[in-house]
Amino acid sequence: MAYNKRGSRDESPVRFKDGQPVFREERSYYNKKNNDRPYGDKKPYGKNRFDGDDKPYGKKRFEGEEKPYKKNRFEEGERAERENFRRKGREQEADAPNAREDELPYLVMGRNAVREAIKSGRSIDRILVSKDPDGSLREILSFARDRNLRIDEVGREKLDSLCMPFGHGGKTGNHQGIVAQVPGVEYCDISDMLNDARAKGEKPFIILLDGIEDPHNLGSIIRSAVCAGAHGVIFPKRRAVSVTAAASKASAGAVEHCRVARVANLSGAISRLKDEGLWIAGADMQGTPMGNAKLEGAIGLVIGSEGEGISRLVRESCDFMVSVPMYGDFDSLNASVAAAVLMFEKRRQDAVRR
Repeated sequence: MAYNKRGSRDESPVRFKDGQPVFREERSYYNKKNNDRPYGDKKPYGKNRFDGDDKPYGKKRFEGEEKPYKKNRFEEGERAERENFRRKGREQEADAPNAREDELPYLVMGRNAVREAIKSGRSIDRILVSKDPDGSLREILSFARDRNLRIDEVGREKLDSLCMPFGHGGKTGNHQGIVAQVPGVEYCDISDMLNDARAKGEKPFIILLDGIEDPHNLGSIIRSAVCAGAHGVIFPKRRAVSVTAAASKASAGAVEHCRVARVANLSGAISRLKDEGLWIAGADMQGTPMGNAKLEGAIGLVIGSEGEGISRLVRESCDFMVSVPMYGDFDSLNASVAAAVLMFEKRRQDAVRR
């Protein structure tokens, strides 16, 4: 007697052997001659699959060190390699804003900036100017023609499109009707700044920026540095803004008259300046008031970031800290303003104690 798939009795034979019918109930995994299983003790769907230690997918799969995929996949070497890969990814993500800035075409925007770029003799690929230029634009174009520079008259829409990446709030950069396309900012080495000071017979005066991220602050500091007679500005390559078109515009063209250096390690640059005989002063609200601090002579002035100030490692590298006294209800200054005040206090002390 046998049962079909629906559970009802089925007395029909499933096959014939030696002319005799063989019913479903007579089928067995046992050999009738020796009462053994045809597959021995390795029956895949019986004891070995469901009974204790003989589970081929049991003990080795679910117990600790015997997991074959666990031990080989997460051994120490591969774990370290994975962590190193993640670290590099985080560094690249942190550097992404600066990388995008460097990929943008370098433009000198604005009338004063373009005028100073032409006067400084900087290499200029071409000048784009709006049609029907007015008085000040015609003066700038006259300088450009004297240097045999290429001049293209374009519509204002073209200038707006070029300067859009350098604007903010959905507005284009303020080009004032003229843009100069240049190969890129010409960074120099620290030795160039020191040689420039020696050639002028002056004590080196260097500005170091620790994590300035606003291009407008950078441009303003460079402009103040040129006006105060500083011999150069140094800032790190990572976690800091570079000299973009917005920074050049904010400097009103002063970047064309300033030596600028980008270094991999700001603390290393400070050590080098110390070896050259410079004292390093850091700007900090808890420092010595600038009137009581000794700022004359060979000085490196460190300006911290807009929010966090000077980082710990750079702070430890400074010889002393200096502050700007506050007299009002508000107790902090913009980074570029504080930098300008300290620069001219240094020059005041040079003039008084000369």
